[in-house]
Amino acid sequence: MSTVSALSRARAALARRSWGKAYADLARADAAAPLDADGLEMLALAAYLTGRDEEATGAWTRAHQDAVRLHDPHRAARAAIRIASGLTFRGESAPATGWFARARRVLEGCDDCAEHAWLRTWDALTQMWSGDPEGAQPALASGVADGGRFDDRDLSTMSLLGEGMCMLLRGDVRGGLALLDEVMVAVTSGEVSPLHAGMAYCTVIAGCAEVFDLQRARQWTAALTRWCDAQPDLVPYRGNCLVHRCELLQLEGAWGAAVAAAHRACELLAGPVRWDTLGSAYYQLAELHRLRGEFAAAEEAYRRAARAGRRPEPGLALLRLAQGRVDTAAAVLRRALAEDEDPPARARLLPVQVEVAVAAGDLASARAGAEELDRIAELLDSSSLRAVAASAAGAVLLAQGDARSALRRLRVAADVWRGLDAPYESARVGVLIGLTCRALGDQETSSMELDGARAVFARLGARPDVERLGKLVTRAADRARGRLTAREIQVLGLVASGRTNRAIARELGLSERTVARHVHNVLTKLGVPSRAAATAYAYENGLLERSAAQN
Repeated sequence: MSTVSALSRARAALARRSWGKAYADLARADAAAPLDADGLEMLALAAYLTGRDEEATGAWTRAHQDAVRLHDPHRAARAAIRIASGLTFRGESAPATGWFARARRVLEGCDDCAEHAWLRTWDALTQMWSGDPEGAQPALASGVADGGRFDDRDLSTMSLLGEGMCMLLRGDVRGGLALLDEVMVAVTSGEVSPLHAGMAYCTVIAGCAEVFDLQRARQWTAALTRWCDAQPDLVPYRGNCLVHRCELLQLEGAWGAAVAAAHRACELLAGPVRWDTLGSAYYQLAELHRLRGEFAAAEEAYRRAARAGRRPEPGLALLRLAQGRVDTAAAVLRRALAEDEDPPARARLLPVQVEVAVAAGDLASARAGAEELDRIAELLDSSSLRAVAASAAGAVLLAQGDARSALRRLRVAADVWRGLDAPYESARVGVLIGLTCRALGDQETSSMELDGARAVFARLGARPDVERLGKLVTRAADRARGRLTAREIQVLGLVASGRTNRAIARELGLSERTVARHVHNVLTKLGVPSRAAATAYAYENGLLERSAAQN
C-alpha cells in the first residue's frame, strides 16, 4: 500500500473517529517513508487518543521541527503547545515550561493570534494551579473571548474550564459548577476536539471532587461514557481521571471493578510515562484493600502512595483503627489536622477524626470535630458532605446518650446516601440507626437496620464491617446479660415461652407480685416496652442461651 493510500485511509479513519485504525495506518506509512507535517500531526493525534503518549510526543516534536524548518511559526507553536499541555497534564512542569518557552520564541515578531492566546490561557491555568485563582481568572475570561475571536472552540472551552475552576477555588461553588457544566455540554455535544475533551473531563471531575459533588461527577461520567462508546479505541481517561473513576466505582458498590481499575491505574501511571498522580492511584488501591480486610496489602499500598508523594491520611488512620491501634490513629489525625487549614482538605480528615475520637471515648474532641464538619458542609454547599457531617454528628450524639437527636441527624444522612445510590455509606449509617433504635427501645427496627447493613457488607466483601457488626451485637448481648440477675434471666426465659405471671410464679414457687417485679426489672433493664419486645430482644441477642443453660 502506497504512502498516499495509507494517508487517505488514515484521514477517513480519523473522520470516523476510529482512532486505532488511523494510528495503525499512519504508523505503517511513517515506517515506509517519513510523514510530512500534516501526516505527523495526524499520527500524534491518533497516538495520543489511543493512549500512546510517548509516540504522540515524538510525532509532535517532529512536526514542530518540520514547521520550524519550513518557517511556519504558527504550526511550530501549535505543536510545541500541544507537547507542553500534555506534559503539564502529567505534572512534568519543567519540560512543559521549556516547550511553552519554545512556542513563545518561534512566535516572536508575529501578530496576536490563536497560538498567543493559547499561551496566555496556559499561563493562567498554571497560575491557578499554583494557588492564585484570583489573579488567573481575568486572563481566563479573556481566553474565552479570544476563542470566539479566533474561531477556536477548544481555546474557548479550556479557558472557560479554567474560569470555572477559579470560581470554585475562590469559594463561588454554584457559579463555578455552572461553568463546568457548560464545558461538559460542549464536550459531550462533540463541539470540543477529543484531544482536549479528556483534559476537560478530568478537570471537571477534579472540581466536583474538590467540593464533594458526587452526584454531578457521576452524571458527567455517565454522559462522557456514552460519548466515548461511539469512538473505538479511544483512551479518554488519564492521570487523576483514572483515580476518580475508581472512587466513583467504589461509591456505587462495584468494588471488584474498582479494584481492577485501581490496579490498572497504578500500571498506567507508573510508566513508561510517569504521572504525578501515581500516589493517588496507590492510595485508592489501599482504601479498597482496607475496606475488604486485606490489611497487609493495604499497608503496602499506603506506603507506596507516600513514596509517590500522596499523604496516606485519612486512610492510614482508619487502618490503624481497624487494627485496634486507636491511640496511633488519633495521633496521625491530630498531626494531619494541625497541618491542614484548607476547608476541603479538613473535610476529608474530620469524619475519621470523629470516628476515632468516639472509639477512644474522647467525646469533647469528637463533638468539636463534628461541629466543624457541619460548618464546612454549609460553606461548600455540598449534599454529600452534609450527609457525612450528619452521620458524624449522629455518632457523637449517640455516644453522648442523646439517641433521639442522633436519630434525626442519621435519618438525614441515610436519605442522602440512598439518593446517591451509595450502598456502603448507606449501610454504615444503617448500623448507627440500628444502634440508636436499640437505645430507644425499638428492637424490631434495630434488628431490621442491622440485618440490612450486614447483608450489604457481605455482598460488597466488607469483611471488617461484618466482623465489627457481629462484635457490636455480641457486646450488646453481653451487656444485657450483665445487667440481668440469674433469676431475671430465668423469668425472661419463661416469659419468652409464653407463660403468664401466674404460671411463672407457680413454676418457680414465687408470689405473683415478685414475678411482676422481676418482669418489670427485665423490661426496664433491656429498655423495651413489652413482654413481646423483651422476647424478641432475648432471641435476637442470645440471652435465652444462658437461661436454658441455667435451667
